[in-house]
Amino acid sequence: MSNSKTVHLYTDGSCLGNPGPGGYGAVLEYGKHHKELSQGYRLTTNNRMEMLATIAGLRELKRPCHVILTTDSQYVKQGVEQWMHRWKQNGWRTSARKAVKNKDLWQQLDEEVNRHKVEWKWIKGHSGHKQNERCDELARDAATREPLLEDKGFGGE
Repeated sequence: MSNSKTVHLYTDGSCLGNPGPGGYGAVLEYGKHHKELSQGYRLTTNNRMEMLATIAGLRELKRPCHVILTTDSQYVKQGVEQWMHRWKQNGWRTSARKAVKNKDLWQQLDEEVNRHKVEWKWIKGHSGHKQNERCDELARDAATREPLLEDKGFGGE
């Protein structure tokens, strides 16, 4: 992937109540190109929206890229960097042998992350970071805007 382009991906999820209506926002930047993604769901959780923002952003890339992924979600960042490998080895079970919550999205995220070279960066949410604030705005707006989709994996934890 030495000739791959470097894309900046910023992600955020939002939930109005947890669980409740939710949405995600993602901003992709490559050179002068700027793309925004968002979608709302009728009933979901904040963690699922954080994950879906990341999945949607990575899925938007049509070929393998070097992705600098900035998130305010320790859940997503630590999940990929620290927990996911062991969960996969354990058949998507935790060390306590319980089913991994949000397994459907962890499996999709695993597939997307493996297509790219992802460099993870964590930032504190609501700290004035321009792109993170935009993602938050997109996510909150999506949670209140029709059409709100059904989060088919919600509740299957």
